[in-house]
Amino acid sequence: MNGANEHTPETGTTTPRLRAANVAMGLRVPAGRMAHVLALTGLAWSVFQLWVASPLPEWLGVGVFNEARIRSLHLAFAVFLALLAYPVLRRERRPDIPRADIVLATLAALSAGYLALFYESVSEHVGNPSAIEVGTAAIGLTLLLEATRRVLGLPMVGLALTLLIYIFFGEQMPDLIAHKGASFSHTMGHLWLGTEGVFGVALGVSAGFIFLFVLFGALLETAGAGSYFIRSAVAMLGHLRGGPAKAAVVASAATGLISGSSITNVVTTGPLTIPLIKRVGYSAEKAAAIEVAASVNGQVMPPVMGAAAFLMVEYVGVPYVQVLKHALISALVSYLGLMYIVHLEAVKANMRGLPRRHSPRWQRTLANISLGVIGLAGTLAFVTVAGAAVHAVLPQISFAVVAALMLVAYVVLLRISAPHIRTDESADAPITALPAFGPTLRSGLHFLLPVGALVWNLVIEQLSPTRAAFWAVLFLAFIVLTQRPLLTWFRGEGSIRASAWRGAQDLVDGMAAGARNMVTVAIATATAGIIVGTVTLTGIGLVMTDLVTALSGGNIILMLVLVALICLVLGMGLPTTANYIVVSSLMAPVIVALGAQNGLLVPLIAAHLFVFYFGLMADITPPVGLASYAAASIALTDPIKTGMQAFRYSMRMVLIPFMFVLNPKLLLIGVEGVGHTLLTLGSATLAGFAFISVNQGWLLIKSTGRERLIMLLAVFMLFNPGMFMDPLIAPYKQLIGAEAEAAIVNAPPNAQMRVFLSGTTIEGDEVERGVLLPLGKPAASATRRLADSGVGTVISDTGFTITRVAFGSQAAKLGIQSGFRIDAVEVPSDRPAQEWMFLPALALIGWVIRQQQRRRTALAERAAEAPAA
Repeated sequence: MNGANEHTPETGTTTPRLRAANVAMGLRVPAGRMAHVLALTGLAWSVFQLWVASPLPEWLGVGVFNEARIRSLHLAFAVFLALLAYPVLRRERRPDIPRADIVLATLAALSAGYLALFYESVSEHVGNPSAIEVGTAAIGLTLLLEATRRVLGLPMVGLALTLLIYIFFGEQMPDLIAHKGASFSHTMGHLWLGTEGVFGVALGVSAGFIFLFVLFGALLETAGAGSYFIRSAVAMLGHLRGGPAKAAVVASAATGLISGSSITNVVTTGPLTIPLIKRVGYSAEKAAAIEVAASVNGQVMPPVMGAAAFLMVEYVGVPYVQVLKHALISALVSYLGLMYIVHLEAVKANMRGLPRRHSPRWQRTLANISLGVIGLAGTLAFVTVAGAAVHAVLPQISFAVVAALMLVAYVVLLRISAPHIRTDESADAPITALPAFGPTLRSGLHFLLPVGALVWNLVIEQLSPTRAAFWAVLFLAFIVLTQRPLLTWFRGEGSIRASAWRGAQDLVDGMAAGARNMVTVAIATATAGIIVGTVTLTGIGLVMTDLVTALSGGNIILMLVLVALICLVLGMGLPTTANYIVVSSLMAPVIVALGAQNGLLVPLIAAHLFVFYFGLMADITPPVGLASYAAASIALTDPIKTGMQAFRYSMRMVLIPFMFVLNPKLLLIGVEGVGHTLLTLGSATLAGFAFISVNQGWLLIKSTGRERLIMLLAVFMLFNPGMFMDPLIAPYKQLIGAEAEAAIVNAPPNAQMRVFLSGTTIEGDEVERGVLLPLGKPAASATRRLADSGVGTVISDTGFTITRVAFGSQAAKLGIQSGFRIDAVEVPSDRPAQEWMFLPALALIGWVIRQQQRRRTALAERAAEAPAA
């Protein structure tokens, strides 16, 4: 809707009427009554999710659903839409829906909704399902797998079927992976009638958090924010060397804020950015690869992270804001690195940007970029700062006051935008020239207000992610509904009534589009529940640990490489959300357990981010890199070549996870103060740039082999300075007894304490290992502080004896059990800060730069002498 400098009036020559069937709900596009059934089902799903997320059920005391019922109904909507909106074969293009599919969709919805309809009955005999319940579960699982095949394809179905076979035939498996097996009725009850399988945590996160954020993104897109982000990025950067490619990176970052899929990122931004990138001189393969790399990067960008952020909250047991904090530096380094790659490609090929509207003056360029950054960031910052000020002065009514201020700001910003917003179809037309900077930037500043409201609710008001997203969606729905009639009123032309009807139609379309986009996520998380259920039923997680241990021989780096390769295989063909659930369930515990056995204490969040990054790389890597296939189809080029080029561009995403596992400071763990944070960000960014120069073989000019090796040494010094200092001076000293107690009491807030345990597990195995235990807020005594962290202890002569571990706490997720002893703790030793290793790294990079400057000068002199000769 946005992005141009002209406008067209809203007119209405016919009687306005809302149409529910404007949005295609899947690959199948039926006509007539069934089109309305699909769209109305999507609308009903969105309304249901908004209802359960709102405070209305609590206030009114009606329509209150427990978690199990919400998950059950959530899946019922999803499978009903999946089996109706997606045909048996993808090439099928018949306009009607076969009766067989209507019957299957109804059966699937009833099977999925069984838990909601008969929750009390099922609860009365958990673990001993009746014949009807077993039959319902079998039908439900079968139809869920069929829905998965239609929506996601065969890879995830194949993985689920493999694990089901593993459950039933565990006794016949080779000794390394054998287990006692499970009966059919027990398996069906475990996977379908409880919260350990299909209706587990993953589907709960889909129903509680993800739906609202996907709906938020769909409404933003319907309002015109997607086009605004892309055109603003092109207006700000399009005139630079390789400018459209840089704009594609920025646009994908903006889209990644609200998108739940790297493939969605590609197909959303690609049609506008890939032709532009090709126009300034990039080959088709490189243009598609840049879009793929940028879109996959969008999945590591907070706050949504492909919906994985919300799953990490549950799986890791840390607050949502903490997840975003830990993920921020690696995401920024990855994005800045991709911008640098694009720049190097442009320099090597001597490319230019889009033609400017004005004379090329560096002052104008700097001013435009500065105004763009200040305008976009300033709007978000103003919302957050103003909200914080109001919250401090009027804490009891801060929510109402800030909501009123938001509405006023919306009207003011829309009035400023009115001369520059297009409301016709040309807003989404291909970009053929550099858009005017000022008008383009001003044409959508009001779209940032809902994003600011979301940040304010999360950070300042500290609402739950579900409630914060609900209020942000409500505000955005108000914008979608009112922006057209308000624009008509401000311009004084056209029919306000017709504009109001179009606004209502936009809201209906956005709500339906949100439900359509959720079908994939809900089906994926439900099917991933089969994998999670298999882990809890069979203990396959321990099998994976034993397998990787046997293959790696206890070598930390080899263990991480093996886990990375397994994640690449497991992630092939899976959407982001399902990808994360699968790899985190199977492989994240392996990293923590094997690291502890070999002296590397890996924070749980680092292990989850490691497997998440490598699961995402499967979207790039041939032969099943779905994002590469999508971009190649837009660029009209070979998908395998695109995938290989995109993998090369994404090599920094291969290195970064290894580095933050070995150096958790890259996740801001153990980083205190603004200065330390900026130093960590700066060193990591420089390391990323240096690694890209090694990978591309270019810094100022083409690098020699020796220069690349020296730069690689500097990369490791910057990313992990402890690698060089630890062999010289021990990084930690061990404390026991009273010294250990004092260390726990005096540790900084939210510190990760290195704790060494011993004891006997409930399975009878003797264990001795270390963990990084989050301590939370300070307390008067060590036992009190440990209790606040979920660990009840008593002090004896031999140390701390653990008497209780809180269910669902991070201690429980780390495998700590009652009866274990805390034998010792470790604290940093008194040695020079490891950041001193940055100085020799800077010296090495400086030496390479000096060498290349000399060679470049010599080449320029020879080139100048050649014509004279």
